[in-house]
Amino acid sequence: MGIRVLPSALIDQIAAGEVVERPAAVVKELVENSLDAGATRIDLEIESGGTRLIRVTDNGSGIEPEELPLALSRHATSKIKDLADLESLTTLGFRGEALPSIGSVARMTLTSRVEREERAFSFACDGGETMAPKPAAHPVGTSVEVRDLFFNTPARRRFLRSERTEFGHLDAVVRNLALARFDVAFTLKHNRRDIVSLPKAADRAEREARVAALCGETFLDHAVWFERELEGMTLAGWVAQPTFSRAQADLQFTFVNGRFVRDKLLRHAIRHAYRDVLYQSRHPACVLFLKLDPKRVDVNAHPAKLEIRFRDARMVHDFVFRTIESVLAHPDTGAGAARRAPTDAGALARQPSSTPRAPDLLPLYQRLHAPGAAAAAAVAEPVPTRAPDGSGLDLGVALAQLGGIYVLAEADQGLVIVDMHAAHERITYEEMKAELGADGLTAQRLLVPVDLRLAEREADQVEASEAALSRLGFEIARRGIDEVRILAVPRLLADTDVEPLARDVIADLVADGGSARVEAEADALLADMACHSAVRANRRLTKDEMNALLRQMEQTPRIDQCNHGRPTWTRITLDELDRLFLRGR
Repeated sequence: MGIRVLPSALIDQIAAGEVVERPAAVVKELVENSLDAGATRIDLEIESGGTRLIRVTDNGSGIEPEELPLALSRHATSKIKDLADLESLTTLGFRGEALPSIGSVARMTLTSRVEREERAFSFACDGGETMAPKPAAHPVGTSVEVRDLFFNTPARRRFLRSERTEFGHLDAVVRNLALARFDVAFTLKHNRRDIVSLPKAADRAEREARVAALCGETFLDHAVWFERELEGMTLAGWVAQPTFSRAQADLQFTFVNGRFVRDKLLRHAIRHAYRDVLYQSRHPACVLFLKLDPKRVDVNAHPAKLEIRFRDARMVHDFVFRTIESVLAHPDTGAGAARRAPTDAGALARQPSSTPRAPDLLPLYQRLHAPGAAAAAAVAEPVPTRAPDGSGLDLGVALAQLGGIYVLAEADQGLVIVDMHAAHERITYEEMKAELGADGLTAQRLLVPVDLRLAEREADQVEASEAALSRLGFEIARRGIDEVRILAVPRLLADTDVEPLARDVIADLVADGGSARVEAEADALLADMACHSAVRANRRLTKDEMNALLRQMEQTPRIDQCNHGRPTWTRITLDELDRLFLRGR
């Protein structure tokens, strides 16, 4: 077969294979066009999961009558005009392929009116065949009606799932867009039944009402609002406390410059921030909004624009990770009030640590395991003088010990119950991490050095990363073009297999310029050490010891969970107790 130019209709259907994957993709493209047109209200009507009818109506700026035929031409758009616009995109759509691609596989009618025109005009496209524009009745804005999706491509239609499944994907797209734009009202009807009705959300309370409607009231009850700005980047949103975790990442919403994305870098940063407070098999929940200069992000890296690329990937990762980590480390005491008080993550990050720092890990570990060490650690700080009712104290004043496990305390807002082993485990773990964080991991020289053969670029990276490796506790010298010698390893990990550990660290350095492998290994070991050294169940504590434990908890970051993700304390409010005993009824 000779080389030939493909027919226009076939070109459109090939392009539709990328743009129009399913009804949800049609809705995404049409709603994004409405948002780019400045709409403040978008109404969607769906039938049969979107296969029979998709109608999107907005009150945006509309399309000029003479431009209606051009709107259905490939690569025709009002959103960019030159390369400079492509490098600093501020709109959701920009390729100009959505409308012609949809029109090539469906029966589409586009009706629009601009403000200065007295009447609207309608333009139809039937499987790629366009018709002349004609006058129509329509308010200012645009309506796009898509009927019989894939009517002319039966093979594509057979790949669609059930009506319920397709509508589920479509509903998720609408909810993502509604979370991205609080300034726009959304309605969604399916088979003439109201599904979503969201008014515009102007202030914080209205935005939280929308988040509760889309993510659930329970999520918002466990979420902490924060906002932080650094070097031209702003991160804001809600992060759920670790006690509200999920079996899958279905409640992780990340938005970059108003665009919903499923970016691996952002999800890794979120996961890394929760590493000390969440079970490995659980997933955190959050709604995050990242804003930065459009020139620092490439949104044209994926056909569906769900994956993006950052120009300063390492900086963005560290910014997101450090911000969320600081919010989780210092949540407001009492989950119910957390969402109502904004958290300044920058101020939290600047707070000096109050945990003691030992000169070396081994003496600290030996001290924790010494006879009576648990009791000594528990009473390390004097008990402050406070009113007996616990006024002025977050966790109150100790009353008694229950079952040899729980500490009961009276606080302003009710009864506080503390799992003393889990709480002391977190305190000990944070002390040990603080000691390690002072000057890096302590190195231990190997009795017999280990020689490694690497790729030349890996050996170059080892030579260029001497300072970073030293902070991780490694001493690695280059011996040739493709050979290095390991002279020292982190003391904490001296008993592990040196060669695979070093290879993993070097691979991380080559790929990302840093390594989380050693930190993860060290954290896991510290967590085990803290667990073994924490005060045990069935050990009777005096009231002074219990009060000292409460005061240490108030000063310890991430105290709400132990190292394994279990909660360390809870509160039963006076109102809950009144309801339990039917007081006032």
